[in-house]
Amino acid sequence: MASTYGDVTKIQTTGASEKTARQDKLTVKGVEASYKLAENDLKRMDQYKSIITKVGRAKQIDPALIAGIISRESRAGAALDNGWGDHGKGFGLMQVDKGSHAPKGAWNSEEHLSQGTDILVELIKAIQRKFPTWPKEHQLKGGIAAYNFGPGNVRTYERMDIGTPGDDYSSDVVARAQWYKRHGY
Repeated sequence: MASTYGDVTKIQTTGASEKTARQDKLTVKGVEASYKLAENDLKRMDQYKSIITKVGRAKQIDPALIAGIISRESRAGAALDNGWGDHGKGFGLMQVDKGSHAPKGAWNSEEHLSQGTDILVELIKAIQRKFPTWPKEHQLKGGIAAYNFGPGNVRTYERMDIGTPGDDYSSDVVARAQWYKRHGY
C-alpha cells in the first residue's frame, strides 16, 4: 500500500552512514547497510506486523514506513529498557518523545503505534505546508526527518539529515522501509 503522503519506493536514498552501520558492526554503509540493519530486526519486527499493518491502513501510511521507523528508533524493541530508550526520554517502538507528547498505551501496543504514526502524519503535513512546491516524495522524506528532529530543522532537501544522529536519519529510514516493503510489509 502506498501512502497518501507519497510512495516510499520512489524516494532516492543514500541509506545509513558509517556511524549508523557500526551499530551492527557492519563493514558496509549506505543502502546496503540499511538493508542489513532492517534484516537484522526482521524476526522481532514480525511479531508486530499485524498491528503495524492495521495502523498503516487506518492512518493511510505505508506499513513498511512504520516498520522502517521502528527499526531505526528501537531496533524493533531490542534497544529498549522496559519500553524506554534515549536515556528514558523516548517511549515505545516508535520512540515517542515524552518531552513533547504524553506517551499512550503499552510500549509495543497498537495504541502506541497509532500515536507515533499520528505524530509522523502531522510532521509530514508540517513539511507540506513549509515546502508546498516540493514533490510529494520529498515532502514525505522531509516529514521522516522531522520525526527525528522537528520540522524547523528541515531546511533543504539535499541536506535535510544534517544534525540527525549519524546525519542520515531519513535516508536510513527510507532505505529500511524499502527493504521491509520488499519483504511483505
